[in-house]
Amino acid sequence: MSSFRRSWVWLLLLSALALCLLLFNPTPNPHLAKHDGTPGLPLPHSSATIISRRTPPPCSCNVRLLKDFFKKDNGTVKRRQEEYRKHKARASSTLDLLLVAPANSPLQYPIQGFTVVPLKGTPIPGLGVYAPERRIYKVSLVVSRGVLSVKPIGMDGLVEGDGSAYLNITALGADKLNTILGRVHYTSTVYRLRTGDLVHFIFEKHNATFPVVIEQASVPIIFDPGEDINSQVTITTKTFLRYFELNTMIYSIRQYYKTMKIIIADDSFNPIKVNGSDIEQYFMPPAQGWFAGRTLAVSQVTTKYLLWVDDDFYFTKRTKIEKLVEVMESMPELDMVSSMVGRSGFSYRMTYEEGEEDEGGCLMRFRGPHEETVPGFPQCYLSNVVINFFLARTDSLRKVLFDPRLKRAAHSQFFVDAFGKLLIAHCNHVVVNHQTKRPGNDKYLSFRKQNENYENKRLYFFKNHFSCINLSAD
Repeated sequence: MSSFRRSWVWLLLLSALALCLLLFNPTPNPHLAKHDGTPGLPLPHSSATIISRRTPPPCSCNVRLLKDFFKKDNGTVKRRQEEYRKHKARASSTLDLLLVAPANSPLQYPIQGFTVVPLKGTPIPGLGVYAPERRIYKVSLVVSRGVLSVKPIGMDGLVEGDGSAYLNITALGADKLNTILGRVHYTSTVYRLRTGDLVHFIFEKHNATFPVVIEQASVPIIFDPGEDINSQVTITTKTFLRYFELNTMIYSIRQYYKTMKIIIADDSFNPIKVNGSDIEQYFMPPAQGWFAGRTLAVSQVTTKYLLWVDDDFYFTKRTKIEKLVEVMESMPELDMVSSMVGRSGFSYRMTYEEGEEDEGGCLMRFRGPHEETVPGFPQCYLSNVVINFFLARTDSLRKVLFDPRLKRAAHSQFFVDAFGKLLIAHCNHVVVNHQTKRPGNDKYLSFRKQNENYENKRLYFFKNHFSCINLSAD
């Protein structure tokens, strides 16, 4: 009997609530603009979140513009513009928008860290209204790339639009309203690896907006480091017509690392088999170039780290790979650490501005590293461009790789592609030597001195979408 009476009480309360809605709110929520039955974004007013997309200003490198080299090539210019627009559409998302929260808002909502798996319902944490007491509390929530629902709906108030892109929630008290808000779930209706949505949260004249990160969790790729340095690191190199130097380097390596695997990419015209244990030599079509060989060598690495060396380096007792591993292990964010080749250990920092869409970005390179050091290693500075003797995380390096269109002189180009993708440091406490240059080998030198300036400019202009690049900015 008591259960029957409670049911009647609930029915009377809901009836009274519905009557109040008719009396005090006879029109739809004025902050929701509907078009063809689809809820739109909240109308702007003084207490709304400010939403904008930053438009990059034009930039300059104080050098000749790259487009000047392609004035007569209209096809390249048009394709460049079209492909960049496609790139922007692929790379940009709602998460790039600038959101400025309103001041003195009674609304509580998550401002960072709300991430959902695509197509899976997730409760929105922290939603609440904390305003002076009033008779009726009504809020609205609007999204564009998902649906909202209350699970379970319960009997704390009235919920309209459950399972759609908007919700109207009405309750006769702040506690009941916040109880319902604690059960609001967001479910994306799009499947993307990483994108976002905006939730508009509206209460009377107050309108707040917060982001939802829609992200498919990725499967980790973890390398077993084994029990010693030989199972942690693979030495990789590329050779071309320099077998004397290559064998000399291998001899020096084996003085200190007897069983460390060495991977060789070889594009010589008349390849010669390199003998020795723990050596993998991969023969390529002749003269494919440095970057093609680098990519091949890196693709065969199965250890956590790889050490890149030129084929004319020479290991000494100061070539302590363990010390470079120690730096990498101390700072998990690091992707690469370089050190000294003889007395040489150049290091550069770079800046990049996105620039206008049709013109392109501006990259400038300056001598010297950044001022920040690796914690615990004052001899190691963060950098953007380093010398060609480095230890790198294998999985990180594979995310950038090396453009095979660059065959001969291609050092800075890799670090341009890696800018913003790899965190790099340069140290000075590990040293590898250069072998003394031998006279002769004219065939090798004829390839080494080939000019690739035009191809470099074309890749900077088209692939990197640069308006200009200045590699000697200071």
